[in-house]
Amino acid sequence: MVESEERIAESTEQTSIGSVRIASDVVATIASLAAADVPGIAGMSGGVVGGIAEMLGRKNLTKGVKVEVSEKETTIEVFLIVEYGVSIADVAQQVQQNVKSTVESMTGLNCNAVNIHVQGIVFQQPAAPVEE
Repeated sequence: MVESEERIAESTEQTSIGSVRIASDVVATIASLAAADVPGIAGMSGGVVGGIAEMLGRKNLTKGVKVEVSEKETTIEVFLIVEYGVSIADVAQQVQQNVKSTVESMTGLNCNAVNIHVQGIVFQQPAAPVEE
């Protein structure tokens, strides 16, 4: 994966009054937010290229998502960290559906594939006992 090439890709649609261009960063941000909305997702991972999985705040919304955009379609790779105790298969399927529908409705691009890569699992810390 060459990051500079990935971020330059964009979708261009010619209309009667001009063109509409959607940068891959926009698609990646939409996909990241859609994935984070699914219950059971603890965070996004930097993926194989990012090295060690790291939890993300809202600083870099495209981290953990790789997007390939062509003229009218896109393929999305999502790198996730899930919460312990959830059904990984169910959560992954929900992420696929949510990302696909959100990206298609917001951009008009056809989403060929949403590939999920579970990079880690987060264990909930037990609540500290309250001293009285």
